[in-house]
Amino acid sequence: MLRKQNGDQGDVPSKALIIDDEKFTLELFEYEFKAQGFDVTTASSGTDGIEKLKKQDFDVVLTDLNMPDISGIDMVKHSRLIRPFTEILMVTGDDSSERAVEAIREGAFDYILKPVDFDKLFTSVRNAVESKRQAQLNEKQAAEIKRLRDRLSSPTSFEGIIGGARSMQNIYEIIENVADSDASILILGESGTGKEVIANAIHYKSQRANQPFVKVNVSALPKDLIESQLFGHIKGSFTGANADKTGFIGQANGGSLLLDEIGEMPIDLQPKLLRFLQEKVYYRVGSDKPQTADFRLICATNRDPFDAIKDGNLREDLYYRINTIEITIPPLRDRMEDVPMLAEHFLRMYGEKYNRQDAAFARSAYDQMLNYTWRGNVRELQHSIERAVLLSKTGTIELLDIPSSASVAVSAAAGSSSSGDMATPSASVPSAPQPVRTIENYNVPSIMDGADMFESIGKLIVDRLPDPTDASEQKDVFDGLESGVVLAALKRTNGNKQAAANLLGLYRPRLYGMIKRHKLEDQI
Repeated sequence: MLRKQNGDQGDVPSKALIIDDEKFTLELFEYEFKAQGFDVTTASSGTDGIEKLKKQDFDVVLTDLNMPDISGIDMVKHSRLIRPFTEILMVTGDDSSERAVEAIREGAFDYILKPVDFDKLFTSVRNAVESKRQAQLNEKQAAEIKRLRDRLSSPTSFEGIIGGARSMQNIYEIIENVADSDASILILGESGTGKEVIANAIHYKSQRANQPFVKVNVSALPKDLIESQLFGHIKGSFTGANADKTGFIGQANGGSLLLDEIGEMPIDLQPKLLRFLQEKVYYRVGSDKPQTADFRLICATNRDPFDAIKDGNLREDLYYRINTIEITIPPLRDRMEDVPMLAEHFLRMYGEKYNRQDAAFARSAYDQMLNYTWRGNVRELQHSIERAVLLSKTGTIELLDIPSSASVAVSAAAGSSSSGDMATPSASVPSAPQPVRTIENYNVPSIMDGADMFESIGKLIVDRLPDPTDASEQKDVFDGLESGVVLAALKRTNGNKQAAANLLGLYRPRLYGMIKRHKLEDQI
């Protein structure tokens, strides 16, 4: 059965428009196309066919060459103007090569001679449907590339990723370093942290950006069809396999393949994926003909991979094969300084979408965001902002529709726990007590500016750091430095946050995030 992909709705029948002024021929073609699984629309004249093309998109058009009102050649011209991606097949009893060449020149995909050989016809039909699908995919990818590249204007974004926290800056650096390689990437992170956004950045930053980017949610595939969906199959390989299927691996050839929720792949299928990654050769279901595909593999999961291995859900050898480079996305609660930036981004996005360009956050909304633990991460924040924009009766959003008490318990639990499975080690120093010193104790110039000032202060700090030892407790130098600088700015401005933000060159909501993360509210 010929079917096409339709996003989250699964496969739907391909649509065919058949145009012929002879009733018997029209009914015959309608019967044959329906037998092949098509959703068929018929038209008894060229004029009727054009009207139906204006109202509905079709995957393929089959038209007679000789009709009393509009010739098949003119039909091709009209169709190309109305539906430029839809392929047209011409059926003719005239075996004149001149007319066939004219039809092809005007944009017909192929011409079929009467009496029709339906096996040959449907081979051409399948090729026409695939041609349309590929043309639309290429246009969509080009538009996606432009959209993502147009989102690079903010200094706190990278290839469409929003965030200025140091943990995000580290991820940007990894992407920059590995994007042009073909190294396999494993992205770890809780649900809603933006794993697909990171995958987008890797692909569109790479040399494969103009090639297909196929995204597969492994957990959403039917368990009994996942092998066929991934590797493809040939006609007749199993019940319901009425046509050859390329499979996601074949579709990704030349580009990138994202396997989201890789830990949900059936354990008995994982050796086949591993063998393909090792040998670069695979077989469609029901075929012994080897296939090859060249693509960049990106995998993602919200589970700790070692837990999945321990539970028998992920093969250890496959884990090491897909994990050349590992990127761990921190949960939003660990980068609270990014919350205001993300909120502003979503506010602009939904303000434009719902024609609420005057929407703005009150200080109370910022305070609420920064005192809430975002268990759903960026996705939860995004949905909360969209809801707030829709429900706001005035231009100013005072409060978001989020719990006000649950966050306290969750925050306390998060603060008392260890760094967790998803944490990454950071630069650190021993926590042994040090003598209290002031800046006057050191030989620091009294008048410094620009790079000289920061270099001198940086050298002063680093020169005084004791060498770390295995037994020492490690702390993040930059974390302490950031806290100290923010607190000093607030004290200098007598607690005026706007003045402190201006002094430090920060966007005020970002300063709010730093104050919250370092728990400086009571020290101002």
